[in-house]
Formats: sequence, C-alpha cells, structure tokens
Amino acid sequence: MCFGCSPVFTAALRDLAWPSRRGILKGAAALASGPFLAEAVARPARADGDVNEQITHALPSATSDATVTVFLAAKIVTMEAANPVAEAVAIAGKRIVAVGSLDEVKAALGDRPYQLDETLKVRVVMPGFIDQHLHPVLGALTLAVVVIAPEDWVLPDKTFKAADSEADYRARLKAAEGSITNPSDWLISWGYQPLWHGPLNRSVLDGVSSSRPIAVWHRSCHELFFNTAALDQLGITEASTKGKGLWSEQSNWAEGHFWEGGLNLAMTPFLKVLVTPERLSFGLKQMVAYEHSKGVTAYNEPGALYTPDMWKVYEQILGAADTPMYSTFIADGRGIPDRVGMDKALAATAEQIAVAPDSAGGKLMFFPGQVKLFADGAIISQLMQMKDGYLDGHQGAWILTPDEIEARSKLYWDAGYRLHIHVNGDLGLEVVLDMLERRMRENPRPDHRSVIVHFANSSEDQVARIARLGAIVSANPYYPVGFADKFGEFGLGPARADVMVRARSVVDHDIPLSYHSDLPMGPSDPLYLAWCGVNRITPSGRVAGPEQRVSVDQALRAITIEAAYSWRKETELGSIAPGKIANFTVLEADPYAVPPETLKDVPVWGTVFEGRLFPVAGRG
Repeated sequence: MCFGCSPVFTAALRDLAWPSRRGILKGAAALASGPFLAEAVARPARADGDVNEQITHALPSATSDATVTVFLAAKIVTMEAANPVAEAVAIAGKRIVAVGSLDEVKAALGDRPYQLDETLKVRVVMPGFIDQHLHPVLGALTLAVVVIAPEDWVLPDKTFKAADSEADYRARLKAAEGSITNPSDWLISWGYQPLWHGPLNRSVLDGVSSSRPIAVWHRSCHELFFNTAALDQLGITEASTKGKGLWSEQSNWAEGHFWEGGLNLAMTPFLKVLVTPERLSFGLKQMVAYEHSKGVTAYNEPGALYTPDMWKVYEQILGAADTPMYSTFIADGRGIPDRVGMDKALAATAEQIAVAPDSAGGKLMFFPGQVKLFADGAIISQLMQMKDGYLDGHQGAWILTPDEIEARSKLYWDAGYRLHIHVNGDLGLEVVLDMLERRMRENPRPDHRSVIVHFANSSEDQVARIARLGAIVSANPYYPVGFADKFGEFGLGPARADVMVRARSVVDHDIPLSYHSDLPMGPSDPLYLAWCGVNRITPSGRVAGPEQRVSVDQALRAITIEAAYSWRKETELGSIAPGKIANFTVLEADPYAVPPETLKDVPVWGTVFEGRLFPVAGRG
C-alpha cells in the first residue's frame, strides 16, 4: 500500500479546522507562481499504423496553420513497429505531423514552409517518459523533510545518502537534530525502515532530544513515531488513543508509534505541523524539477488525493506554464464510497472526474471511466497477504476485505469503469483474479484492460490467469532491487523474495507490461526503473531472479508506449507518430547501445513538451 492512496491523509486534511486547511492550501497557492494553462487536446491519429497513411491523415489537421518545426536528431526511437527509427520529426503546434528520414519528412510536408532546428542533432530522442503511477503531494512532503532512507535519494539540488545500519541511522538523526538552530522547530524525517535501521520508539527519540519535537515517518509512509515532546505538543494523550476500536489496536502511545488505522489518531494534529504552505509549495516545485530532470513528461496519481483547495494549489504549480509535464489522476474507489456510501458512490465519482475532464485539455486531468481499488497491505511494511504466510509468523493485512473488493468492483465494473487494482501479495492477487473471473462471467467486457498494480508477489499459474482474463500489469520493478536481499533474510525467504515482480513471465504471456515508481515508494526515474527491470541487481551486487529479467526494449516500452496503453492514451502518448502529442525525452546517449548495466546512467538532456524544448537546468 502507498500512503498517498490512503483516505487517512485526505480525511485528516479535510478534518482540519477550515481556517487551518484554507491557510495551508491557499498559502501554498499564494507562494506558487505561473498561471493555469488550459489548452484543448485534440484526438490524434491511431497508433502504430502505416507511417505514410498517418502522415496523410495528420497533415490536414487542426494544426495545419501552425508553424512547422523540423527537429533533426542523431536517432529517434519511435516505439512504432512500422517505423521504429527515424532522424527527423516535424511538429506543428503541439502535434507531430511527420516522422522519418529528413527527405521523407520534407516530402510529406510538400510545399508547406518549415523551420529546421538542429538543437537535438547529436542527441537521441525517445517518446516522452511516463511514470504510470506516483503520488505528487506525498512525494512533495516526504522529499521536503530530512530523508534518511535505505537508499540514496538524488534530487535536483541535493542528494540524501543512504543509511544502511542502525548506528548510521541514529547518528544521522542526531546530526539532523543538531543542525536545527531554533530550539522550538520540529525535526521531521522520512525513510526509516527497521530491517535496515533497527528498532525505534519514543525512548530512542527522546534520546535524540528530550525538548525538541521529533516525528519520524516510516519508509512505507504507513507508520509514524513521535518523541515525548512531539506527543505533548500535538496533544496526543494515552486516553485519547483508547476506545477507538482497530485504530486503538494499531496505536502504541507508550512507544509513540502509530500505524495503519492508528494514523487517524495522529495525522490530524500532525498535519498542522507537516503541511505548511512553505513546505507544500517548495515540495511540489521540487517534485516538478525532479521529474523533469528524469525525463518524465506525464505521470498519474491513481486514487487521487483530492480536496477543492488542494486542486487550486495543483493548478498553480503543476499547471504552470513552465511545468513541462501532464499531471493526470484516477478517482479513488475506496475513499469515495467510504465518504458518501455505496448508493451515492457512482455520482460522487463522476462529480470528481468532472473537476478536470481530459476532454477539456490542460495539464491536469482526471481520466474518465477509470477508478482505483485496493486489495492487501504495503510491501515495504510486509503487510501484503501471502498464501504461505511469513517466516516469523506475522500476518498481512487487507486494505479492502475480499467482500469489499467484490462489492466495489461489481459497482464500478457494471457501470463501465476500468479497474486499477493495488495488490502486493499472492493471496491478494488470488482474491483479485477470482473477482475478475466473476466480473467477466457475469458481465463480459472485451478489452477491459483491468490493471494489476504493483504486482509484487505472484505464481506462474497466476500470471497465466492474468493473460486469460485479459488484464494487464503495471509493476514496480524496484521491489526486487530494493528489497529482495532483506526480504530473503526476513519475512519471505530467498525463494519468494527473488521472484518478486515476475516481469519476464508477464511479457512471455504477451501481457502488456508498464512500469511505475509509486513515488515515494521508489525513485521516479524511468531509466532507473528500466535498469531495475533489465538487471535486477540488488545492493549486495547479486541478481535477484535472473530468469525474470526483461530486455532493454521491453523495459523502455514499459516507460513509454505500454504505460500510455495502461491509461488508454496510446493514441495520444507513448510513441512518436503523426497525430500524436509532441512529447519527447531527449538523451545524451543511445540506451540501446550502452551496456545494460549502465542504462540508468544515460544522461537526460531534457524534454520536448507539446512541441516546446525544455532542457534540464545546466544542459540548455
């Protein structure tokens, strides 16, 4: 599970007193700059057809009066089977009108005047990279505090180095506390994971400081730890944590530890400290710069974290004229029914999507007819539901129970919605596949493209079943790289840990495969995600599940055309073809030509977004 998908955060934000919520969100908007850009997005030509036919259909389009620019490149990787490699691409407005050799493009343009731009002549152009699934506000807030995590986090203007032991973690936390000059300021840190960093509780944090409030956010974002000063300042008493059912069971006031449902007891007062206007605005702007530096031109937040005032902040920052990417959203099929009830859920879902329909264009949009559902718990907390349990005997958790999955999936499926379903354990996957089997038997839908999201643990039989049911997979390839070593030792054992994310099995069954980061669960760096899928090299230097490695081409498709396909946007994004939106990622080297072990190190020069050049700072 990812915390940004959780209604806990949204509910806590909504439950703030109105002046506090308005002050936080509108204050962030006031700090932001740039107008909301809303331009119409026309429907382009079909994908992956005959290139000459596409050129014929593209030329007399709505862009025919726009100035044509022809970009030359050392190589253009199109992800189009009929025309896989080119050297020139012609753009009018935000649309591609021709692609091929320079002579072919000139011939396609005929007498139409054009400008020749050689800025990219020595560079490699790819379809704009897509992060199929991430969480903008969660990424903004976690990466705007002190990051002490098991892995490096490389941001545009700083790098947070990994802490790989208990001693290192505690020393880093103590150093961070010592660097804060104002004795009343909070120390907030994100990234703690006990398998790397050892036990943590209120007593340990009191040892760091008995007077400064300290909050530590678990790497999974599903747990919080406070010292005594923080609990006192937040007004969280032992009595206030009692009598709340499951929430109380998932709280330990004596240890200052709150997890899963227990976050409800801590998050509402903590948000007043965490979500300051300055931090939210800085974090979102930093996230935009980070995504751009990695070549991302579009991302999606499934189970969108949404309030009306938060959307205004999104418009100010994510919709700014100089933000070179699309921010897209999918409605939350858990939080909405929880809030309004099942009988009103469809109307409320449609109402939220209508806030920013993609047919109206612009940089922010909800995908119509798509909804996010949830099965089992977080992989990073080892709360996924596993058929054979865990080595230490602990149990996984359901986010939605099997009965809830059944009821909500039927509601949305029968209403024609596409399902994006968060699932991490093989038992969770079995429940999801049983549900899809019932939906298809009761109400068959061709090309439903239900998305299995995260796809951490599975069996070969389950992969074959995904193919038979017509579902597709969006996987997080970071899981085996980041966690197989530790999970092989703790929780899962090496046999199960090493085959997390059976990507090769997926592509061998001809199941469309896309990649996502689930930021901040993994780095939102598409080339790094591709590198993970191709190599599966863990921090110890070994290869986890070598039989599950995919080819460079399969991995690059997973961050371009297959990601677009998973959104039903393959006719607009994901490849370079006439009629499509001119979103490109520009590289300094050919990712097909470098050794696969260095794929993550290919420098990103910048992007082209809707036909405009956006070099990364320092590379213009």
